[in-house]
Amino acid sequence: MAEETEYDTPRRVRMPDEEWEPFLSATKTMHPDGRSPRGQVIREFVRWYLRRPGAKLPERPPAGPWSK
Repeated sequence: MAEETEYDTPRRVRMPDEEWEPFLSATKTMHPDGRSPRGQVIREFVRWYLRRPGAKLPERPPAGPWSK
């Protein structure tokens, strides 16, 4: 397995702006500190999706302006 470093290799994700921008607001609600809250949630989801030991589905934020 690859060694984990402070910063991972950047990846590209295609997503409409009307989802990507509100996703940032929603992830900042759950992860107010840190460099990349969207990346953190995506990594949590991928670990859960791959059934990694101990991985859990990321908790969703309460409803907010991004829920419209």
